[in-house]
Amino acid sequence: MSTDRDLRTLVGYNLQRAQTAVMTGVNKTLKPFGLRRATYSVLSVVVETPGLRQVDVSEVLAIERPNLVQTIDSLEKAGWITRSRAEGDRRAYELYPTEAGRTHYAKAHAALSAFDKRLTAALDQAAVWALIDGLNAVEAAGPSAELAEDRRDDVVQTT
Repeated sequence: MSTDRDLRTLVGYNLQRAQTAVMTGVNKTLKPFGLRRATYSVLSVVVETPGLRQVDVSEVLAIERPNLVQTIDSLEKAGWITRSRAEGDRRAYELYPTEAGRTHYAKAHAALSAFDKRLTAALDQAAVWALIDGLNAVEAAGPSAELAEDRRDDVVQTT
């Protein structure tokens, strides 16, 4: 019988397995609120930073602009956010939560926080922060690790 023992030594493989497990729980937790991970994330940023422009939300969450527009449309249709033309730039929109959006977000956030606590129940608070710091470091290294790999491939091909 084959195992994934060798794969378990790779950070990327473990991240993918963990992400699958976590996202399943996140989606299940958010479903009763009529939210998905992307809609929750956008609502969170809008509630926490009212008046932020769409382009800024796109950058903060690393969401492609066309996908963001669909997400904003669904949040606006649900009555949880509003779009207003940015003062001084008629092409830009600022996003604001509605009172219903704030209330809805607070309920969804409480449920997601409870899920997060269950998810990390086997870890003490220091380990949770170390995990978050480690994941942030891996994320930050991603582009530079990819660039280093590209440069190494270029050197191999030219020799």
